[in-house]
Parts: sequence; structure tokens; C-alpha cells
Amino acid sequence: MFDVKKTTQECVEWIRSFFEENGKGCNAVIGISGGKDSSVAAALCVEALGKDRVIGVLMPSGEQSDISCSYDLVNHLGIKYYVVNIGETVAALKKAVPFELSTQAATNLPPRIRMSTLYAVSQTNNGRVVNTCNLSEDWVGYSTRYGDAAGDFSPLSHLTTAEIRAIGSELGVPKHLVEKTPIDGLCGKTDEENLGFTYEVLDRYIRTGEIEDAQTKEKIDRMHRMNKFKLELMPSFEPKID
Repeated sequence: MFDVKKTTQECVEWIRSFFEENGKGCNAVIGISGGKDSSVAAALCVEALGKDRVIGVLMPSGEQSDISCSYDLVNHLGIKYYVVNIGETVAALKKAVPFELSTQAATNLPPRIRMSTLYAVSQTNNGRVVNTCNLSEDWVGYSTRYGDAAGDFSPLSHLTTAEIRAIGSELGVPKHLVEKTPIDGLCGKTDEENLGFTYEVLDRYIRTGEIEDAQTKEKIDRMHRMNKFKLELMPSFEPKID
């Protein structure tokens, strides 16, 4: 059984410990998308460090239909925030490349530019960048390597979507943010439409190994195998020195 109060407090203490060891007095810098993951991660950081040490960065790419959710979150938490529209940067880079980017490369470009933006803000504001990926997404590779999969510390990477929603409720994050339908904001589809199965099915499989549909199990297992490299350190050659 998932003990939300215990896990929430342990995560808060873990964040405090991280900053004590890896940046005493530094700020947590986090990209605010308006979804549950960034909302809950930001709330955990506020609980751990206080609102004065958490900086949100809103990064629409041109027009963002749900940008109001991002404003709702930073106003609810009372944290300092910056708005950096990456639309022109994305367009300029696409124009500068002397060929048309593949669909996947074009889709992954905005999150990689967002991560560059977060590090620019972080290094200028005595910060540490928060990774907001969760266990469910990481399990099937639903993240962008060197994009949203990057960061300096990760409070959510061992928690499923259902567990994160529970923590959000425990911390008093507005319900419309915690229960918001997950959408990557890149291709106009929900996460579950892209994946072909629900997070409820995925979370249950991760935690219990139980799943009814054999085809869905095979798809999840295949995605997990194919994307496992995203969670591992970069392979490196080690010469034999006599």
C-alpha cells in the first residue's frame, strides 16, 4: 500500500538533504508546464526549501493554449517566475539547419531548448535544475533525452503517475492541475493517445506485474527494453593503462 503522508515527508527531507550536500543555499529552478508533474515537483520544493528558494520558468513555444495552468501554479505557490517564449528560437534553429528535420527530431527540439533555457536561468540564479520525469513515463521512454529527462536532481523518478497525484492532493495543489489530462504539448495528443494504453494500466503493471491484455503487456515490455538506455549513463571507453 502507498503511504502518501510518509512518502511525501520522505521526499521533502530528501530534497533538503540534496541541497545540503549539493548546493547549500541554492535555489530550485523548475520548468512549469501546468501539468501534474511540474506542479507537484514545485510544491515539494516549496515545502522543502520555502517559496523564496524556488524559481519557476514558463516556456511556451509561441502560443500555449493551457498557459493559464502554469500561471495558476506559480500564483498558488507564491514563487518567483520568469516567462521565456522559445518559439522564435525553435523556428530559428529549424531554419538554420540545412535540411528538413525528421518528425522525431522536430518534436524533441522544443524540450531540448527548454532544458538549455532552464540551465541558463539556473546558472545565473544560483540554482539547481529540477528533473520532473516520473517512473511511469521513464518506464516506457516517454521523455526526451537531454530535454525533460535532464536535470540536477529528480524527486519524482521513482513514483508512478497515480502516486504523484496522491502527493499533489496531500500538498494541496489545485485539483485541476493534479487531475489534468497528461499532454506533452508537442503533438496535440494526450500522453495516453500516444502510448496506446492508460497510465492506470501501466502503473498497475509496474507496481504489481498484473495486466490483463497480452498485447498491451508486450507493447509495454518492448518500449521498456528499447528505451532503457535513456536511464543509464553514457557508455564510455576505458583504456587499459599498464
